[in-house]
Amino acid sequence: MAYAFEAEGLVKRFGATTALAGVDLAAAEGTVLGVLGPNGAGKTTAVRILATLLRPDEGRATVAGLDVVHQAAQVRRQIGLTGQYASVDEDLTGTENLVLIGRLLDLSKRDALARARHLLGQFDLSEAAGRPAKHYSGGMRRRLDLAASLVGRPSVIYLDEPTTGLDPAKRDDVWRLVRGLVEDGTTVLLTTQYLEEADALADDITVIDHGRVIAHGTPADLKQVVGGLTLVVRPTEAAQLGAVRELLGQVSGKPVDSPARGVLSAPVESDRALTALVRRLDEAQIAVTELSLRLPSLDEVFFSLTGTRELTAEESAA
Repeated sequence: MAYAFEAEGLVKRFGATTALAGVDLAAAEGTVLGVLGPNGAGKTTAVRILATLLRPDEGRATVAGLDVVHQAAQVRRQIGLTGQYASVDEDLTGTENLVLIGRLLDLSKRDALARARHLLGQFDLSEAAGRPAKHYSGGMRRRLDLAASLVGRPSVIYLDEPTTGLDPAKRDDVWRLVRGLVEDGTTVLLTTQYLEEADALADDITVIDHGRVIAHGTPADLKQVVGGLTLVVRPTEAAQLGAVRELLGQVSGKPVDSPARGVLSAPVESDRALTALVRRLDEAQIAVTELSLRLPSLDEVFFSLTGTRELTAEESAA
């Protein structure tokens, strides 16, 4: 398999703190690797090493076959990086920001301007191209930051919590842009504090905790960690909850839970349980507004692996 980037045994210490304790990461070309972990787990440290911003104390890493330590300048020609916060110059216009990046990457003034116009159009920023970035909304600034990371046509892009602080609609815009990048052949390393984001975008997920990889696999693989299928039902009439609980218990053969008001759920062995419950509900003439069969959520997987319910933004160097 051809890896766009690969890291083996990365170790990084900051004084007495070990941020990475032998981390392995790899992503095939044209895929998204999601990296999850609680605060201080080491996610950002790993990104900084892969982006040549930090040197590992031990281990090795390559990007497009180039060593991140010994061939750092060549690696930088292959990558784009978007950090947790937009890093554009707020006093420059959208066009000026991108042209500046292009000139720093040795593009001619003409080519830099052409590239800037193309990216501004791609990221739906053409109408705002002549306005200073300080007058952009948060979502527009984030899109400009993503555009800046693509000026050099990188084959690999690192997105370190790219949707932090964005509302759901703007987050969806970023997701759409990331999917477009992958369709064009770009490889993405995504760290995120939003578990649904990793579920929606990542082909593979690596979970890091206390500087070590504690799990790796596809989202579907990881969901098997905490068990199988769950049958969820919400009766139309709250008065029928007791009857539905009894029917669901008969089908499942296991304890019935109530994860939310008016909702009942129970683990089941196979998808045949859904058919059986539909039949019994119909015989009992009980109407429902929700009936589904689902795998565990990525949130449940994360909690099972780390003991932490939610991810939070990084607050430390790790």
